[in-house]
Amino acid sequence: MAQDVTVPAVSPAPGEGRPPRTVLAAVGALLMGLLLAALDQTIVSTALPTIVSDLGGLKHLSWVVTAYLLASTAATPLWGKLGDQYGRKRLFQTAVVIFLVGSALCGLARSMPELIAFRALQGLGGGGLIVLSMAIVGDLVPPRERGKYQGLFGAVFGATSVLGPLLGGFLTQHLSWRWVFYVNLPLGVVALLVIASALRLPASTARHTIDYLGTFLIASLATCLVLIASLGGTTWAWGSGEIIGLALLAAVLLVLLVRAERRAAEPVLPLRLFRIRTFALVAVISFVVGFAMFGAMTYLPTFLQVAQGVTPTASGVRMLPMVIGLLITSTLSGQIISRTGRWKAFPVLGTGVTAVGLLLLHQLTVTSGTWETSGYLFVFGAGLGLVMQVLVLVVQNAVGYSDLGVATSGVTFFRSIGASFGVAVFGALFTGLLTRRLTDALAGEPLPPGVGPGSLAADPRAIGRLPAALRPAVLDAYATSITHVFLYAVPVVLVAFAVTWFLKEDRLRRSVTAPEISETLAANPVERSSCDEVARALSVLGTREGRRRIYETLIARAGYDLLPAAGWLLLRIRRHGSVRPAALAETLSVPVRSVTDASRQVEERGLARRQGLDLVLTERGALVAQALATAREESLSELLGDWWGPDRPTDLVQLVERLSAELCGSDGERPYTPPPPRDHLA
Repeated sequence: MAQDVTVPAVSPAPGEGRPPRTVLAAVGALLMGLLLAALDQTIVSTALPTIVSDLGGLKHLSWVVTAYLLASTAATPLWGKLGDQYGRKRLFQTAVVIFLVGSALCGLARSMPELIAFRALQGLGGGGLIVLSMAIVGDLVPPRERGKYQGLFGAVFGATSVLGPLLGGFLTQHLSWRWVFYVNLPLGVVALLVIASALRLPASTARHTIDYLGTFLIASLATCLVLIASLGGTTWAWGSGEIIGLALLAAVLLVLLVRAERRAAEPVLPLRLFRIRTFALVAVISFVVGFAMFGAMTYLPTFLQVAQGVTPTASGVRMLPMVIGLLITSTLSGQIISRTGRWKAFPVLGTGVTAVGLLLLHQLTVTSGTWETSGYLFVFGAGLGLVMQVLVLVVQNAVGYSDLGVATSGVTFFRSIGASFGVAVFGALFTGLLTRRLTDALAGEPLPPGVGPGSLAADPRAIGRLPAALRPAVLDAYATSITHVFLYAVPVVLVAFAVTWFLKEDRLRRSVTAPEISETLAANPVERSSCDEVARALSVLGTREGRRRIYETLIARAGYDLLPAAGWLLLRIRRHGSVRPAALAETLSVPVRSVTDASRQVEERGLARRQGLDLVLTERGALVAQALATAREESLSELLGDWWGPDRPTDLVQLVERLSAELCGSDGERPYTPPPPRDHLA
């Protein structure tokens, strides 16, 4: 008679042993923190016209957005590595506090310089909220569920893209622009309290050589270049000593950055990535996509509110077609790529459609109707969505496993820097054009005391003090100044369009055809290790497979003739040591007949035996279960392509083993149950 075998239980994964309610509370607090940071990337746009009307300084409008983007982008890699080294809970709480202090100070700001400085402080905390909230999920939940929870975090980015402009407009119109920042305070305090009470994380042991110098040099170089782009030709002449000095300083910083990154043990931006042709090309395209998207999003509300005279809330509503177009095409392109593995058409088509969208936006006038504006915005957003989804996938497919994490963060870093430049350059062009057009429109006209081209360019509210006969010309100056900026952005996007043709379409590994919305919509760089990125992708793909009769596939692969439910039952016994069939139907909502048939088959074939009310594996059953588990590992490893080579790293082997064990017979997977036969009545 076959002996029963005691199978050692699998060591607990992250999240196991914690009450589900505690995990959900902690994840809810993390989502709240992420919501705050993601919302502040979009909520301010519809409030900006009112802010500059209140505080003055329209020419500095771009820096309200740029300061936040630059600070959060520069801080992202530091938050990630400091969290690994010193514990993510403490760092997350610190990030929340910094963000809330920055939010409160932004709401209290009395001048544009104050607001810009406080936005930078807010961005410093916001970068930590985004990177740490996603990293903590890996500490809270097992790899098999990581894709599901990361999907929730991606949904937050999608929701804030839609809700941000709407909420910003509503708060500005019905309360005050200051509530755009004050609204963060109660949510942030709740998140702090829940994190303090519910979040329990294991002690961190990871050690890093943190590239402080590289981070400082990148932030300084980016700031110099953005200052040149935003102040050159407006505040300072292009040939002025200030601009020349900034250019020389930027050149020195670039040389120092290259030297520092060559010597750094863990560089923020490894220079070896630029030797990979695909990475270099995608970095250019990502920069342009960020440039166009955030530049347009920042100045479209000014066009709608000032030139067309709509309310802040209505301007948020009118921005929705752009976001909807982006989300639709981003989702559809991701699904098509996942099913076909073909991707080259999307960046080519996406950059082309984006250029067409900018040309259409250039056609907008003071009298353009809602449907016309909505249609043009939809085309622009659809173009962005087509190209954004594919860029991260292409880079991940082009690099080895060891560079997967830094390549992903690198390409999203360039999108973030592009966003900063886009907002700054759009602002500089808009200010220069507006000043010239207002001067031409008002030349020789009698004006009220204290009202002139300078005051009108600094404060849109001054339009109300003009004689009625002069207002149409001034509104037209505002409208054409913004729409001409869209025209000037077209050549930049066409450069990206040309670059996309040089991308080489290698067939994608299946492990990179599981895109994530936070990698395509977030303004901040994504900061994950190679292992974390693979864990997320494999958990998504493994779950999809589980819904597609995975146990039939595993059993056929292992060469056995068993019911799918019998294979599931054997793997479940292997994972837990023993199972009680009578309880499975109740606890896992598995049909009673499936459990009964599976139990009978494994007993009749000598694969398991009764031990009281429980089933345990026999010696032969343990061999069969091992073969099924091996087949599961092989099915996961095949998704990795050449990453799963003879010299595959230990952490990747351990990840596949862990994920295979968790997916095999876990609480999250149920056996495929064929539908019952239909009764045919005569």
